[in-house]
Order: sequence, then structure tokens, then C-alpha cells
Amino acid sequence: MTAPQPEPECRVPMVEVCITEELDLACLAETGVVFDQLLSLRPEHVVVDLSGCRHIDAAGIGLLLDVHRRLTRRRAVLSVRDPNPRIRRILQTARLDEVLPLILAPGRPVALGSAASRKASAARGRASVTVGP
Repeated sequence: MTAPQPEPECRVPMVEVCITEELDLACLAETGVVFDQLLSLRPEHVVVDLSGCRHIDAAGIGLLLDVHRRLTRRRAVLSVRDPNPRIRRILQTARLDEVLPLILAPGRPVALGSAASRKASAARGRASVTVGP
């Protein structure tokens, strides 16, 4: 019997996903497929840019938590970038801001400072995928 082979190291330093409309139950299947494809690249850091997102619901929050869990198993990081004030309140109510590093636009207070944020700022290279119509 052979020993299980270790999983390969991260091949992509950073992947950026821009949510341009909504992150909710209606688009969950499509967005989930995109995240599955991105995670197959074994990124070290995934940044979900919510600057263009107008709405997030419990299904969207659940998807972010699932992606976070999958990345954590691989010692990788999920960050959320620049949610608008309404989305930020929703994330705070769900306590997602305590789990995921938030990257805010210049001029806004930055809620980073963890090892995850230092690792995120050290990542080089980037691929960008836009999810939405």
C-alpha cells in the first residue's frame, strides 16, 4: 500500500474576484462554480472585491464562509475588499468581519493587523475574475 501523496503547494499567489452586482441565493450556483474553479488553482490568497456589490444575503455570507473554510485547510487566506457601508454593517452583524480580514479603500480605517493581513500584503501576482452580469 502506498502512502497518500501530499497536496501540491500553492501555484497562484493571489486571485481577485470582483462581485459586481449581488451576492445572494439567486446567483449562488454560478458564483459557487467560479469559486470552485478558482480554488482549483490552489491560490495562497483570494480577495473578494465587494466595492461593486449592492446586496448580500445569508446565502452569500455562507458561500464566503465556505470558501474561507476551504482556504484555511490549505493554509491560505480569504480577504474581503472595500464593502460599501451597508454591506459592511451586514458583515459586522454576521460577525464575518471578525473572521475575514477587511481591506478598505485608502482614506477609510483599515481593519487589518493579523498575520493574514501581513501575508496578504506580501502576495505577488494576481488574476482577476468578475462575477455578475
